[in-house]
Amino acid sequence: MNIEAYKNLVEECKQKNVTLVAVSKTKPVEDILELYNLGQRDFGENYVQELIEKEKQLPKDIRWHFIGHLQSNKVKQIIDFVHLIHGIDSLKLLQEINKQSEKINRITKCLLQVHIAQEETKFGLDEKEINLIISEFENLKMKNVNVVGLMGMASFTNDENRIRKEFQYLQSLQQKLQIENFKLSTLSMGMTADYKIAIEEGSNMIRVGSLIFGERKPSKSP
Repeated sequence: MNIEAYKNLVEECKQKNVTLVAVSKTKPVEDILELYNLGQRDFGENYVQELIEKEKQLPKDIRWHFIGHLQSNKVKQIIDFVHLIHGIDSLKLLQEINKQSEKINRITKCLLQVHIAQEETKFGLDEKEINLIISEFENLKMKNVNVVGLMGMASFTNDENRIRKEFQYLQSLQQKLQIENFKLSTLSMGMTADYKIAIEEGSNMIRVGSLIFGERKPSKSP
């Protein structure tokens, strides 16, 4: 744990009105609790089962962000407590979140994940797919989901110009999509390696893990 780096990051985020999501995936409950006791409330997890186990053990005022790829059949497992789902990459997933939220009379906040990187492996929607979701949103009467913004991950590269252009595209898309029923106030972009560029390009939510918790150990081969 790098507490000094965390405190500096918190101060930077406060000055720029940016929400810091501490990415706690694979990290022990004790580490999360240490940050909680310093005032951190927003934590990001990638895996449903891990998130469920941690939610059971930790304070109930933590705001859990699901930042991984969410399968439709696992939505119901986290829907009653998740604060924000970052990775909406299909209309089907949004419909399932609405269905499960309706069952418990809850409105769930979501971000549409936009594919901005050049790598083919990253999930996300293109502009045409986002426009389709927006056009279908009213038709399908999804009253139990609240799309509050966009999320994107830049290419994994040392080319700062490329990263900056990808973030600029996402920010411009956010502005273009501001319509009556979609007040996209959240722009979630930027991680440990590129959060400074992301903030410069308009991000108001960053997802930072290794800078705070230290590098994750590579998984062992079977």
